[in-house]
Amino acid sequence: MHTPILDGITDVARLRDLEERLLPDLAQEVRSEMIDAVSRTGGHLGAGLGVVELTIAIHYVFQTPHDRLIWDVGHQCYPHKILTGRRDRIRTLRQEGGLSGFTKRTESEFDPFGAAHSSTSISAGLGMVEAARLQDIPRHVISVIGDGAMSAGMAYEAMNNAGSLNARQIVILNDNDMSIAPPTGAMSAYLARLASGSTYMGIRDLGKRLTAYLGRRMDRAITRAVEHARGYVTGGTLFEELGFYHIGPIDGHDLPTLLAVLRNVRDNMSGPVLIHCVTQKGKGYAPAEQAADKYHGVSRFDVITGAQAKPKPNAPSYTKVFGESLVQEGREDDRIVAITAAMPSGTGVDIFEKEFPDRTYDVGIAEQHAVTFAAGMAADGMKPYAAIYSTFLQRAYDQVVHDVAIQKLPVRFPIDRAGFVGADGATHAGSFDVAFLACLPGFVVMAAADEAELKHMVRTSAAYDEGPIAFRYPRGEGVGVELPERGEVLEIGKGRVLREGSKIAILSLGTRLKEALLAAEELESYGLPATVADARFAKPLDRELVSRLAREHEVLITVEEGSVGGFGSHVLQYLAENGLLDGGLKVRPLVMPDAFVDQAKPERMYELAGLDRAGIVRAALLALGLDAAKPVDLRA
Repeated sequence: MHTPILDGITDVARLRDLEERLLPDLAQEVRSEMIDAVSRTGGHLGAGLGVVELTIAIHYVFQTPHDRLIWDVGHQCYPHKILTGRRDRIRTLRQEGGLSGFTKRTESEFDPFGAAHSSTSISAGLGMVEAARLQDIPRHVISVIGDGAMSAGMAYEAMNNAGSLNARQIVILNDNDMSIAPPTGAMSAYLARLASGSTYMGIRDLGKRLTAYLGRRMDRAITRAVEHARGYVTGGTLFEELGFYHIGPIDGHDLPTLLAVLRNVRDNMSGPVLIHCVTQKGKGYAPAEQAADKYHGVSRFDVITGAQAKPKPNAPSYTKVFGESLVQEGREDDRIVAITAAMPSGTGVDIFEKEFPDRTYDVGIAEQHAVTFAAGMAADGMKPYAAIYSTFLQRAYDQVVHDVAIQKLPVRFPIDRAGFVGADGATHAGSFDVAFLACLPGFVVMAAADEAELKHMVRTSAAYDEGPIAFRYPRGEGVGVELPERGEVLEIGKGRVLREGSKIAILSLGTRLKEALLAAEELESYGLPATVADARFAKPLDRELVSRLAREHEVLITVEEGSVGGFGSHVLQYLAENGLLDGGLKVRPLVMPDAFVDQAKPERMYELAGLDRAGIVRAALLALGLDAAKPVDLRA
């Protein structure tokens, strides 16, 4: 791969020393570098390819890192990382010990704000604008936000605030939705340069001073009329109403126009400004251009053919099992509807949508709305399934509490990505949902131990109308158990025992059950017979089962793919309240670490957390005062 210009860019100072005529060639070299890197590591491809010119232009015009550049979500930041001193590590993206797939404050001074969830960049940027003003620091702040992220209300809350403060904030709307025709031709670029230039801004300011003599009411009326007229031409009326000066749309791959507009904004603007920039996802790589959805996030792939290296699954994914199970229930009950927040394929809702398009709703990146929307449907007799990743459900917690739980509305919450998620790291790990849902009165919280159990839980949730109910399951493939033709309705709050022993009890919630059974086999080989039970429910707790395990065993180990404060905490609360700890029972709750864990392969993450077979065995031996490093056969 021949990259002579990029090879000389060891830092952004070198980038700014380049002749402007060389920047288009640099863009092609950055694309080549990014494609080669992601082909080896996997990751987000299309969005990053679409912002190469924009990334170069921002760093070329502004004095980053002194000037703050904030990438919304951060999944499009690979070109930014290549240009800001991290090229030598770009092939460690999303690997254990390597670069994050998102922006990360601890990774570089060029990442002033960490992000992996959407729609935070304008709020964070406004905070930095005001911090600079209060500390009298001359600084530009640029927030780059995608058109998809603009479906979240938080973006508009921030813009409304910025407009009211007349903050000197620059927002770049990266519009890569191909339903909006890209601006073409010289006139579009000319109008954008004109609208951001010093001559136009000078005339605009002069006009404002003149109309001020006509009185406040007339001044406001004329100003609004002029801005409305300009807004109708450029499409920026909504942003103008929020107090932002709107520029564009402009071609996000036209470097001369980008540079001219950014310089004009840098030198001439005093209040909030929004630059509408149209880009193409996957720009410069034919397979990604032709199938932007399939190349948004990719596994390793062949650069020449674009073919992704996806191993043949041994079992269906949990996501697919959920989607197909929901279709089965939807055929039986026409009140069932599916709701997703911009993740139809990620949650399996797209499977339901193919058969029931009129009963499927994608509300955009708007989890708060999704939950209350579901609550409204439930209040009037429907059976809504609000399918949201664990980590994204956090964004709607107030709505879960206030609009669903307090009103005891039967909203169903399928929670995908429970537990560790591998390469996406801490920002996407499903760590906290059991803790924050099981503490809510009247909430039923289930966790599937395998794909068959997931089918049972979909059926159970369809039959349950007494209040809110959630069921969680991890990313990836199931464990390969035989699937029933249709799920069964489980008895609420009842677990199951899969193996009987007399010394140690292992009570598992979720898909660590397989590791618990393997751990029991190993303990048996040491002369320590172990019972293994699947709790199925974090709430309501199977009190009869917990009491029996506590009374009949010397050690009780709870295992879950969640944080402290979850299932194990509920078990301990029950044991303490009922005097079941007074007889010397040794309880060891195994949970995810009290830390945000960086990316690695999921199995490695569970190993480090002590939530695999070896970790469960070690916890049992240590509870009995035995040397976990040198276990002995107690039957001898």
